[in-house]
Amino acid sequence: MANEIIKGASFHHVALRADDFAKTLAFYQALGFKIFKRWGEGDQSAAMLDIGSGEYFEVFAGGKGETPYGRYFHLAIRVDSCDEAFRAALAAGAKVKSEPRDADIPSKPEIYPVRIAFVYGPDGEEIEFFEVRE
Repeated sequence: MANEIIKGASFHHVALRADDFAKTLAFYQALGFKIFKRWGEGDQSAAMLDIGSGEYFEVFAGGKGETPYGRYFHLAIRVDSCDEAFRAALAAGAKVKSEPRDADIPSKPEIYPVRIAFVYGPDGEEIEFFEVRE
């Protein structure tokens, strides 16, 4: 469904300020994300990673503890297999928040049934794997 207010709107990226920039980049690269652009040095380092669909996840250094920008709630990644993505994340060093499970989201209008799982990335950020069930 197209956005009728902001024409041409689509997802571009989500940004995270990481406590350990190198560890965070390595984690997402282990999940198959590819560095698209990278810039800056030290606590000014940043990278934009292509998640595999031309949409991006942006990581900034300098997140030691609290930041004036806060942290996002979670990054939801659409996947073909929630269980496979969950296992890949654990193998890359993620911590379990919730195991894969089938869910029916009580929305109006109704949304399709999904399978979801949540993990914590290296900076404590929440990642949701979101599989549409047929």
